[in-house]
Amino acid sequence: MKTRLLKADAPGAVEEAAAALGGGELVAFPTDTVYGLAAGHDHVRKLYIAKDRPKDKRIPVLLSDAMNLEASAQVTAAARALAERFWPGPLTLVLVAPRRGTLAFRVPDHAVARRLIAASGGGLPVTSANRSGRPDARTAQEVLAQLEGRVALVLDGGR
Repeated sequence: MKTRLLKADAPGAVEEAAAALGGGELVAFPTDTVYGLAAGHDHVRKLYIAKDRPKDKRIPVLLSDAMNLEASAQVTAAARALAERFWPGPLTLVLVAPRRGTLAFRVPDHAVARRLIAASGGGLPVTSANRSGRPDARTAQEVLAQLEGRVALVLDGGR
C-alpha cells in the first residue's frame, strides 16, 4: 500500500482522513504531543500489526472533547474535575469502561486532532505513530520513515 500524505489544512483533508478511518484504514495525524496513529473501533488489531506492538499493551482512546467521556467510561467526580481543569491537554485519565476493563482517555490540545476525532464519531483508538520501541514521530516525515506502506494516510500538520 502506498501511504498518502495530505496537508492537514488542505480543504477536505480531515474529511478524507475520517473517511479512510471509516473504511478500515489507518491514519496518522498531529496531536499536541507527538503524531498519533488511529484506527476505527473495529480495526484496532491493525494498529498492533502496523506498529509491531505487543498484544498486552492497551490502546488509549482520544476524544474530541470532554463531553464524550461520559459515553465511554464510568466517570468519577475526581475524573470529571481533572478533565474540566486540564482538557484539552496532555493529561491521560484511566477509567473503567463498560465491557472493556480500564482504558486510558485523553482530549488532545490540537485542533486538527480534535476535528478528525469529531468527524469520526467523537472517540478513536490512538497510539503513537511509530514502530514499537522506536522514537516517537514528531513530523509527518518521521511517521513516513517508520510506517510508510503500513498506514493509508498521514495528515501533515507540521512539527
